[in-house]
Amino acid sequence: MKRMLKRIFIIPNALFAILLLAQLLPNKPYRIEDRPLYTVVLAAAVEAVLLIVSLAVKKDRPRRVISDVIGCVFAFLIFWVLATIKFDLPGNAKQAVFPPPGAVFEKFAVDFAPMLINVRDSIFLILDGYLIGVVTAIPLGLFFGWNLRIGDAAGYLTKFFSSISPLVYIPYAIVLLPTFRAASVFVIFMATFWPTLASTMSGVLNVEKRIIDSAKTLCVGRFTMLFQIILPAALPQIFIGLYQGLSVSFILLVSAEMIGARSGLGYYVNNYANFGNYTSALAGVITIGVVVAFITFLFNLLQRFLLRWKQQ
Repeated sequence: MKRMLKRIFIIPNALFAILLLAQLLPNKPYRIEDRPLYTVVLAAAVEAVLLIVSLAVKKDRPRRVISDVIGCVFAFLIFWVLATIKFDLPGNAKQAVFPPPGAVFEKFAVDFAPMLINVRDSIFLILDGYLIGVVTAIPLGLFFGWNLRIGDAAGYLTKFFSSISPLVYIPYAIVLLPTFRAASVFVIFMATFWPTLASTMSGVLNVEKRIIDSAKTLCVGRFTMLFQIILPAALPQIFIGLYQGLSVSFILLVSAEMIGARSGLGYYVNNYANFGNYTSALAGVITIGVVVAFITFLFNLLQRFLLRWKQQ
């Protein structure tokens, strides 16, 4: 019982109570009307997740990480409420640029359907370019890393192209390729291909010699050697390039969508910002952060699953 109470009486729960009390403070005159109910409902949903995690998760570290993240969310919401609608820290001239949280969260309910369509379009677009880059770079990296003569030359080429920011490909891709989607897929492919190729080659070169010697004594074929022995051993290094490619791909995706897309999260933010609707634009920015965090979480789960042999 004492342990259960210790899990409940934690700082994030206190911050949740402070957030609710902050809603009772008088509002300053503000150009954008706050919708405190949306802030309270969102905070209550997050608090429910926190209580479930606190009571259901037995391991200390995962429970502590989730608790700390939610505590940071509550602290940020408290600051956001106080800085805008309660104390008007931006000032009258900048109120439209810094909307209160309730007004932003209302947009998630009002624009849920179109926002969901934009999220879908962005995810499908990035998956196309990212997966093409991965399935192309990993086999080539295995081959180049295994063949020392070709690998030496490929290593210098990889360093050269990896040093070029993929952002420079955006205008050329838009001009040369037939559709904006094709241009976006190409740019994301370039952002994924080179770091994945470099990390795969590095992973192959760093495979322990005794593993390769043991496989040679069993007279395994080249295909088996590359894909069943060297590839699993090189996976920790390969995942470094995969994560780097994924991170850069999201940056390029939003940048490209802001330039010439007619759908996607980047287009959603840029479209409303151009019309001065910063409330909807900020809702789009938050959505981008949530989507990236969720996909990164899934990526980390996949990495832990495929590298579970390292934790044994």
